[in-house]
Amino acid sequence: MPEIGSAPAAEQPTRTFADVIAGAIHAERRELKAVLLSFAYFFFLLSSYYILRPLRDETGIAGGVQKLPWLFTGTFLAMLAAVPAFSALAARVPRHRFIPLSYRFFTANILLFWVLFATGMFHVGAARAFFIWTSVYNLFVVSVFWSFMADIFRHEQGTRLYGFIAAGGSAGALAGPLLTTFLVKPLGTTHLLLVSAVLLEASVQCVGALHRWSLAERGEERREHVAEQPLGGSFISGIRVVFQSRFLLLICAYVLLLTATATFLYLEQAQIVSRASTDPRVRTALFARIDLVVNVLTLLIQGFITGRFLRRAGIRAGLALLPVLTIGGFVALAALPTFFMIAIVQGIRRAAHFAIERPAREILFIDVPREQKYKSKNFIDTVVYRGGDAIAAWTSSALQALGLGIVPISAVAVALSGVWLWNSLFLARKDEALETAR
Repeated sequence: MPEIGSAPAAEQPTRTFADVIAGAIHAERRELKAVLLSFAYFFFLLSSYYILRPLRDETGIAGGVQKLPWLFTGTFLAMLAAVPAFSALAARVPRHRFIPLSYRFFTANILLFWVLFATGMFHVGAARAFFIWTSVYNLFVVSVFWSFMADIFRHEQGTRLYGFIAAGGSAGALAGPLLTTFLVKPLGTTHLLLVSAVLLEASVQCVGALHRWSLAERGEERREHVAEQPLGGSFISGIRVVFQSRFLLLICAYVLLLTATATFLYLEQAQIVSRASTDPRVRTALFARIDLVVNVLTLLIQGFITGRFLRRAGIRAGLALLPVLTIGGFVALAALPTFFMIAIVQGIRRAAHFAIERPAREILFIDVPREQKYKSKNFIDTVVYRGGDAIAAWTSSALQALGLGIVPISAVAVALSGVWLWNSLFLARKDEALETAR
């Protein structure tokens, strides 16, 4: 019993289930709703895409591996048309309207492809268009997602929370192939497009809920002067500022080197898989198996490593990790160009890309002006990214036409990765200076 006259023991505050969840994901209690909504938003977005991805990869190979450079070039040209249209919309319409409008445009596209595939109309042309469209869709909707994240979270929050938020995408990337596996027999491949469209609409609902949270979080001043206002400017103003900003040009160089090495690896994967089997069903299963391995590994890293890694090692290590792993991957592939090795290299590289590199790179956009978050970032994530795809695809095709095998192609990729590593370290230094200035 307490002594007479002694002060009563202070009661310990009761921890709720929400407090436990917030602590586990490194979030503050007031941030929990937004973080879970962001997780769900990315989950639905990538579930939608990963239902489409195996079909995209199969249509790419079905037309012949030698046609892939043309498909990458077509994707780049489609990006050139899409980005000004998005910028014009964002200039005139506030974000809580232009993001849903953009996503519902893609939903209408999915329904159009469903009609074309279900009726068998324009089969060859529709298949090639679907490859190009899916490549545009993937980059575009994910770019808009991260632009929105950069608009509602601060730099310090991004370092803590982006890992868990990115895990939502990885969980969706797992759910998409699983849904495909369970539903492809009762529904058929074509009708899976309808499932993808429903999941994309679910992500639109998350956008609305996050917009309302942001208004409440930022207060009345932000409500009146920022979040409810269109971005302004012209349809090319976001592109123009990219070439006026050294920081954004460094990001462009980083993205070009990222996508160039990724495309070299993708083309080698296509060659190895096409040699492994001529059966489209087997090839689709092989692609899906690579995706499954990558996404499980990514989810584990994001759940247990990403947040701690970025807080302790910093953006510099987050950006430099992938170039280092890419160098090792191409060296290993040159030594043993088998399906087993390409699965390992792709698994490690893509897991590091989604779990560490992508969250670190997205943090770079938190401290830039809003027009750059949406317009300039969208240009970099789509046109610059797919431009790197097209350049790398034609370069790889030219090297193969000269009779060069995996070893010299890997040597080119290793050299590019060395430049990429230098660029990542310099970019991290610029980001640190920008954060300090703010």
